Amino acid sequence: MTTTEPEFLAAARTFYDAVAADYADRFRDALAASPWERAMLGVFAELVTTAGGGRVAELGCGPGRITGHLAALGLDVSGLDLSPRMVDLARTAHPEIPFQVGSLLDLPYADGELAGVVAWYSIIHTPAEHLPRAFAEFHRVLAPGAPLLLAFQVGDAALRIEDPWGHPVTLDFRRRQPAHIETLATDAGLRVTTRLVREPEADEKSPQAYLLALRADQPGRPEGPGGP
Repeated sequence: MTTTEPEFLAAARTFYDAVAADYADRFRDALAASPWERAMLGVFAELVTTAGGGRVAELGCGPGRITGHLAALGLDVSGLDLSPRMVDLARTAHPEIPFQVGSLLDLPYADGELAGVVAWYSIIHTPAEHLPRAFAEFHRVLAPGAPLLLAFQVGDAALRIEDPWGHPVTLDFRRRQPAHIETLATDAGLRVTTRLVREPEADEKSPQAYLLALRADQPGRPEGPGGP
């Protein structure tokens, strides 16, 4: 049976295939100027390491800049992205790290396989009606107690980017409210432990949010202190 791919996936793939080289150049050194982002990634890495390690994945890895940083922090990391061109650039930049093409809605990992997941501005192109499926996949592939780290822009209205760097492509960047994302995580069986929202800096147009959650035992039933 043939499954029809959601239109938004094709749109995102086309957009990022077109802008991949310019995107990689523009954001290659962005992490060096982002202490809050490095701090959150450092906390994530420490949680994975102190729990005994294991394979982690960056989902929506783009050209691999965050994946490479996680590897430098000592993690056994792989990357996944919807855009084949982005994956090609990531493999070139980080030949020691495995990268593959894939979608947040159908992750190519076994149940409970991963000791951690980073989705760094990866949910911003997914329409609201598809987000529960993405969070169900996050929960499915994480081992019990393993962390999920999310980053996204805060807001309600989508930002439409047209003709970036002269490329004739268009894509909507969907901002999210942290409370809504936390509800999605909880409903999927993830317990949010850390919330950070910072004001926009430099050329950013909206606040930035970072949420850290741990996989609970059952969807909708957070584990640990404060759970039912």
